Amino acid sequence: MAIRIFITGGTFDKEYNELNGELYFKDTHMQELLSLGRSRLTVQIKTLMMIDSLEMTPEHRNYIADECRQCEEDKIVITHGTDTMAETARVLAQQVSGKTIVLTGAMIPIKFGSSDGLFNLGSALAFVQSLPPGVYVAMNGRYFIWDNVRKNRQTGIFEELKPVSTHTG
Repeated sequence: MAIRIFITGGTFDKEYNELNGELYFKDTHMQELLSLGRSRLTVQIKTLMMIDSLEMTPEHRNYIADECRQCEEDKIVITHGTDTMAETARVLAQQVSGKTIVLTGAMIPIKFGSSDGLFNLGSALAFVQSLPPGVYVAMNGRYFIWDNVRKNRQTGIFEELKPVSTHTG
């Protein structure tokens, strides 16, 4: 079965206006990224919105959850702005069950050329195929469980809120 990719905006898909220096949204770069990464996965892509995550409302998050519940795929990757990614993950965990959902994004726009977006997307696609049902955030080559992640605003790196115990004794 295909992997569903939902696009919501965020830095991942921002463009740079050379005239005024502002970032803005035009179209998603998903197809270009999958081609650049030489992906051979079967995916279904749907753009839900193109907004900065700081502008995301509860209605936007409920809409994302509705789309996740209604799609036939049980493996879902969502591109999302990094500032409120953990908040959307919480809503999805409360409203969607029986599916593996991985949110990912970028700290630097894809169009800047030195973006972490391609790496994060590749990681998210790998994690969504290998993790059990649940909601996760994939950033910086790692995955995090939805209720144990935050964006460290000083370092720009995602980290666990509390270390996960690996003790098996």
